[in-house]
Amino acid sequence: MTSLRQRMVEDMQIRNLAVGTQQVYVRQVSLFARHFHKSPELLGPEQIRSYQIHLTNEKKLDTNTIIVAMSALRFLYKITLKRNWSLDEAIPAPKKPRKLPVILSPEEVLHFLNCVASRKHRAILTDSMTECNFSAR
Repeated sequence: MTSLRQRMVEDMQIRNLAVGTQQVYVRQVSLFARHFHKSPELLGPEQIRSYQIHLTNEKKLDTNTIIVAMSALRFLYKITLKRNWSLDEAIPAPKKPRKLPVILSPEEVLHFLNCVASRKHRAILTDSMTECNFSAR
């Protein structure tokens, strides 16, 4: 284990980060270093930006995965390496896409309710759906 990795692990242990988080952060920093074939100590904001573009456009990773990778790099540079960068600018976190709920048509709702065998359960669902309908107005 390199001295930088050891120090990062110790910093995470001091802050009582979960073991799983520690493993993920170490792996993400390792992947970052491997991508550039250099120690993270020698890399800066431009390489981080380039790496984030690589993860987004070439690897086509999920937004949550990229957020974890950027969190790991934030931790490394802010806590372990004590770099005084403006982290929001140097290591921006991608915005999570918002997924809108699927709205069922009246026919789909009727079909759904007709599939419920129990009259009791159908009544509960009908009552719940009626409340949702009124509260939306």
